Amino acid sequence: MTATLIWILVALVAIGLYLSWTAGRLDRLHARIDATRAALDAQLLRRASVAQELATSGVLDPAASIVLYESAHAARQAEEEQREVAESDLSQALRAVFAEPQQVEGVREAPGGESAAHELTEAVRRVPMARRFHNDAVGAARRLREHRKVRWFRLAGHAPFPMAFEMDDEPPAALVDRAA
Repeated sequence: MTATLIWILVALVAIGLYLSWTAGRLDRLHARIDATRAALDAQLLRRASVAQELATSGVLDPAASIVLYESAHAARQAEEEQREVAESDLSQALRAVFAEPQQVEGVREAPGGESAAHELTEAVRRVPMARRFHNDAVGAARRLREHRKVRWFRLAGHAPFPMAFEMDDEPPAALVDRAA
């Protein structure tokens, strides 16, 4: 009788430790999602800021400056629900403005244009990486949250279901090709 109780107690402790470990893992994944989202937000803000600076610098033609400035401003001011669309619009505006290598060369030849073009190139390269890291973390958390043990024992607590950040983040080919 006591041996059976001891084995039941050992089994319950093992199950408790396993559930505790799983809850800790899920908590770490949620913390990783928060960190990657902050990094993604920083890269998106940097890209929009650099685009706005370039639009107001006078090195672009007026039509391109207006398109780029308005898209960058909309991306910076977008509410969370509209953020993915606004960031995709900025990507499209960047591709439209820098569709041809001659436009990039024109920016580089202007005073201060070389550093502005370099900074924009770095910003548009980092956004897809930051988005990929964020979406990978979201995918890992979602896969763990789909397990029955997590749902049955409510190991996720009150944490919201993680959402991926889906946007058009393809950089302008003329910018990236020149830097590569």
